Order: sequence, then C-alpha cells, then structure tokens
Amino acid sequence: MNVICFPSQLNGNVAAIPSKSDAHRKLICAALSGQECTVGMSGRFCDDIAATIRCLEALGASFQQYTQGLLIRPIQRQQHSKLDCGESGSTLRFLLPVAMTVCSDIYVTGSGRLPKRPIGTLVKAMSAHGVQLSQDLLPLHATGSLTGGVYEIEGNISSQFLSGLLMALAFLDSDSEIRLTTALQSSKYVDMTLDTLREFGADIQTVTDNGLLRYYKKSTKNRAIPVVLPVDGDWSNAAFWLTAGAIQPTGAIQVLGLDQLSVQGDKEIARILKDSGARLGFADDNSRTLIVSCGTLNEIDVSMEEIPDLLPILAVRAAVGTGVSHFTNAARLRLKESDRLTATAEMLRALGAKVDELPDGLTVYGGQLCGGTVDAKNDHRLVMSAAIAALRCSDPVTILGAEAVNKSYPSFFDDYQALGGRIETAG
Repeated sequence: MNVICFPSQLNGNVAAIPSKSDAHRKLICAALSGQECTVGMSGRFCDDIAATIRCLEALGASFQQYTQGLLIRPIQRQQHSKLDCGESGSTLRFLLPVAMTVCSDIYVTGSGRLPKRPIGTLVKAMSAHGVQLSQDLLPLHATGSLTGGVYEIEGNISSQFLSGLLMALAFLDSDSEIRLTTALQSSKYVDMTLDTLREFGADIQTVTDNGLLRYYKKSTKNRAIPVVLPVDGDWSNAAFWLTAGAIQPTGAIQVLGLDQLSVQGDKEIARILKDSGARLGFADDNSRTLIVSCGTLNEIDVSMEEIPDLLPILAVRAAVGTGVSHFTNAARLRLKESDRLTATAEMLRALGAKVDELPDGLTVYGGQLCGGTVDAKNDHRLVMSAAIAALRCSDPVTILGAEAVNKSYPSFFDDYQALGGRIETAG
C-alpha cells in the first residue's frame, strides 16, 4: 500500500496506544506463570504482538479476549513446537530462551530482515547451558532444555538478549547468574523486564562489579501472581504525535494515557523536544495528558545509545528546524527492520533535506522540506516519520510500502486523519 500525505495541520486529542515493549513482557510472563492472568489490552493487535501471541499459543498457552483485557491461560508443555516470529525481533530474542524452558524441540522461522538480524550472542549463551542449536541465524532448530547456572553475555549488542534470558531463567527452579562482559546499552528496556518479573514475584538482584552489571536470580516459591496487569501507554509511538505538535506553527496536540513515571526509555522524547524549544508539559502533576505545541525549533545534539528508536522522528524534527543537529552512538540502527541510519538519511534527502550519514549517526541541517517520494524500506518508523514530515512540506509526500505501520501501530493513519491529516491511498 502506498499513501500520499498532503501538507496539513494536526490538532486535538489522541490516545497513546498500548506499549508494545510492555505488552511483550507481560504476555510472556503471564504465559509462564502457571496461573491465569488478564493483560489489559484489547482491539486489533500490531503484527509484533500478534507474533508473540502466536508463538506462545504454539508453546501451549491459550488466549481469550474480554472487554477488560486479554485472558491468558498458561503454557501447557509441548514436546515439539514451531515458532513463526514474523518480523518481530523482540519475539525471537525473548522467546528463543523462554521456549527452551518449556519445550525440548523447536523449529523457529521469521520473515523480512529478521533472518539476517544477529542472534549469535544468545545462541552462544544457550549452547553453554543445555541447548543445541542448528545455527545462529533463522531458520533454526533447537533441542534440549535450558538450565540455570552462570551466564556471560555482551551488553552492547542487544538488550533483548538479556531480557530474554532474564525471563527464561526467572521461571526455572534453579538459581542463576548473568554476567555482562561489556557495558549495557538500552538499559531502560532491561528495567522494564525487571519490573515485570518482580510483579510476578521473581527474586532478581542487580549488582555492579568492576563497572559491569551482574544479575542474580534466586529460586522463588509461592509466587504472588497478579490477576490483572495494565499495559503502559506507548511513549515510542507517542513520539510521532509529540513531534507533530512541536513542529507546527499553530495549534496543539494532546496525547492521552502517558505515565509520567514510566520506565520506558523513549520517555526522553519529551525532554528532548522541550530542550530544543517546544512548549510541552502535562496538564497537571497527576495527569497522563501531555500537551505540546511549537515554540522554537532549535538544533538537537543527542546520543541515541539508550533511545535508538527515536532517531527517525527526531531527524525529521531537526530537518524542519534551525541550525545543525547531531545524532550519535546509533550504529545498532543498521540492524533494525531496515538499515535505519541509511534509510532515515535517504528519506530526508528525498524530501529536500541536507543530511550527512556517519558510521554511527547522522548530521542533519535545518531548513525547508519540499515533499517527494519516500521508500519506507518495510520499516514502520520510517512510514510514520515521513507522514509527520509531510506536515511541514511544501508539496505532498508519497510513502511507498506504508502498510509497514502494522508492525507496531495499525491504526496510525486512522489517528492521523482524526487529528486533521489529509491522505490518499494509492495502490
């Protein structure tokens, strides 16, 4: 599907969708918990969450949708299972170790760029603890049972490896320890995992040894299992609406359902936009409604080490602003749904911006965008970033492959139009 976005004005209220990152973790822990649990999410699920649900069903869990949320009946062990992870890196990296605690024989597949995305660090750690894996890329066959003990993994490749191991080991009867051999990146995502596990009664202690993190998991009996778990509003996808409000000369956008105390790392979008000139704040101290409008459009200088997913939309913000903006420590973005550094640079150049692509970042020069045609490279964040860029273009923006939004935000264009955005579908 191709979509044409016309220069327009967005105003009004939009509800934050449920956090994909939070939902993955709560669905998996609920399925492992041994008791029924309801996760507070409903409606059409994005492709990544659908992939996690599909894989958990293959492992023996069952799901039923009610008005109050999704009822999860825990995993009933299977001898053999086939896991289709779709294009979801979270599903693969979380469920590969989890699956080997409840099933002794699995075949794992994926689509899009997922078979090319690296999992060697995780495969190496699992191979040292009772699991035999056919290779370190998809498709793969794994047999055996993941055991407790002492694990060593790098912390600077993907925090999802650590989160997957933490979830798997937390529900084993034996004690375990995970030692990081390098500094941890995207640490807020690991904090989300730890918070969820503790909600399910896991006993996990974190210590620092010679500057590197270690995680100690103790066997826990008589766990307190929550009956209902709400899902956080998604700061990652709210970033698109917040940026839209920040770049428009008039009007304001209110995003509803954002927790001021959330541990989501992408909550940083609010600080970055405010520090670079936006008028932005919550309605009051206890509010979950964040209001944003345009102030000034100053340059941005930010390290993306902890917030890599924000780069495409922040680059759009920089391109319609003043001065020269610098985004650094983003090399891992080359291993996302697209090579997101190159894809973001190409998107902005197609719209008339000047961008320098560096090995680990981008330099973006502020100015005027003219519109044009953007190849979204099957990357949901490129689609949404291009749509927001269209608000400040002089001519329409045609987005090729706009259906990629289904990966994380299927209703994005519905919300875009409800706020006043003008689009046409073109094939």
